[in-house]
Amino acid sequence: MTDLPATATAAEFWEARYRDTGRVWSGRPNTFLVREASGLAPGTALDLGCGEGADAVWLASRGWRVTGVDISATALERAAAHAAGAGVGDRVAWERHELGQSFPEGSFDLVSAQYLQSPVALDQQTVLRAAARAVASGGTLLLVLHAGWPSWQTEPPFDAVFPTLDGVVAELGLAEGEWAVGTQETVRRESTSPEGVEGYREDHVWRLRRHTTASA
Repeated sequence: MTDLPATATAAEFWEARYRDTGRVWSGRPNTFLVREASGLAPGTALDLGCGEGADAVWLASRGWRVTGVDISATALERAAAHAAGAGVGDRVAWERHELGQSFPEGSFDLVSAQYLQSPVALDQQTVLRAAARAVASGGTLLLVLHAGWPSWQTEPPFDAVFPTLDGVVAELGLAEGEWAVGTQETVRRESTSPEGVEGYREDHVWRLRRHTTASA
């Protein structure tokens, strides 16, 4: 990746991250998305921080109509190519947003934010609150965030504040009695360093359902 100055914006950082490398991610959907969303009836979905589109493509292949959002134009181009190659290009709309500055319009039956964490500026609380507001009546909010560094990471590459299970729920500002918690847990999974050191990493997973209102 091209070295960027310390004053680089989030948009510059993430565009360089994708532009200056080949494919960044595996092309497979995130494990917790598959685990938590497989049983949901398809509807409309919002994929925040969609990257190269694997989650959006997986959802579209299961009958969802998806809006995929990312800050990087290069990532969105790759995502659109992935969707077209998978035969679901007509089921996904791609939008470029710097979350925290702008946000997609509308409400969705599923709002998914998988690992929406960044080494550069990101107003995570504002974004996650907007994500909760975008969930339609009877819809689902699915959040997955790293709970800490991998066990093999002896020298963290940058300063980071990791979330807690209860802390994120409190920061969402959810109206009392309006939501039901389906999943709220920490999961430990195997993780291997680039040098082949085996270890683990822990992730937090939340799946919350907005109660159906009488007018819905």
